[in-house]
Amino acid sequence: MREFFRTRRVTPFTDSTARFAAGRFGMWLFLLTLTVIFVSTLFAYVIVRLSPVNAAQWPPPDMPPLPSSLVYSTLALVLSSITMQVATVAAQRGESTVGAWMAATLALGFVFLALQGLAWMHAAAANMNFVKHLYAWTFYVLTILHALHVVGGLIPMIVTTRNALRGAYGPQRLSGITLCAMYWHFLDAVWLVLYATLLWGSRR
Repeated sequence: MREFFRTRRVTPFTDSTARFAAGRFGMWLFLLTLTVIFVSTLFAYVIVRLSPVNAAQWPPPDMPPLPSSLVYSTLALVLSSITMQVATVAAQRGESTVGAWMAATLALGFVFLALQGLAWMHAAAANMNFVKHLYAWTFYVLTILHALHVVGGLIPMIVTTRNALRGAYGPQRLSGITLCAMYWHFLDAVWLVLYATLLWGSRR
């Protein structure tokens, strides 16, 4: 009996196609949950920004503009989404470049985090800290919330990249890279909306 359970794969789905469809559906549900979190956070930011208490002093005169490194981190994340898509298409076509494109995506993900860290250091050096004003507090909360989800995405991406470099993905083996791409494109879209909101909120 022990040997039976060790060798038999227990799954409610009879074939790989059904398992892939179920995994993709589960990812959509997960992304929907994350969407609620990010939309709620952005909605709260808009309410704080437009409230009568803050409207006349937002951003405060002593607060610096948004760090310019956010522009470069945005470019890095957009590029990583492009390389992620190229890797996915390469896997669908059975090409040998999947691992290289995944490695590029992984590297750009770390570049994005490094640039975000640089933005936080520049903001802190310009006297933008949590305790001075809600403007500073909301900036850090929104960007750190997104960065934490990027860190969470880099963990499975490391595994996916390793598998891709070993030739694990192809026309009939797309589950891992597809789910990774779904999550990564979601983070890209969220950041573009978040950054646009911060730009709107930083107008004097």
